[in-house]
Amino acid sequence: MAKDSGGITGLATRYATALFELAVEEKNLDAVASDLASLQELLLDSDALQRLVKSPVLSREEQVRAMAAILSQGKAADLTSHFVGLLAERRRLFVLSAVIDRFNQMLAAHRGEISAQVISAQTLSDKRLDAIRNTLSKVLDGDVAIDAQIDEGLIGGLVVRVGSRMVDASLRSKIQRMQLAMKGVG
Repeated sequence: MAKDSGGITGLATRYATALFELAVEEKNLDAVASDLASLQELLLDSDALQRLVKSPVLSREEQVRAMAAILSQGKAADLTSHFVGLLAERRRLFVLSAVIDRFNQMLAAHRGEISAQVISAQTLSDKRLDAIRNTLSKVLDGDVAIDAQIDEGLIGGLVVRVGSRMVDASLRSKIQRMQLAMKGVG
């Protein structure tokens, strides 16, 4: 399993790097980033789209046509459309989400931002996200780009990841620690 994960990560990094370099070369970075953010949101919200990008049953042509239609409807930049079409033609749509994540990391580094993943049990208000961003900016001494995600299993609280560092202040982990302490295993 770890080998597959590394293979996907390496593949995603290669594709993301190629797309990033082309976007910089064409001075189209913001448009591509916006397209990818919209596409990532669609991937998170649509089970049908997740099945489309992961299904080995669908033909290459079906995947190409479906992704072209989605990107056309979203008025995606030509570079984004061609890139996603290339992934579909090469049967590599299964790495699309990982490519987008890696692209966003490169974009943040390019802009001098520090990427932070903030996972909460429910959607955070813009005011709360701004407060978290400001706090992280002070602690990390730099601009922080937040990738806000939802995990209802956390029950409450937050999990914040910056690079390899993680702060887990979720209610779920607190309950787990209490259970371990009560068993005398902690």
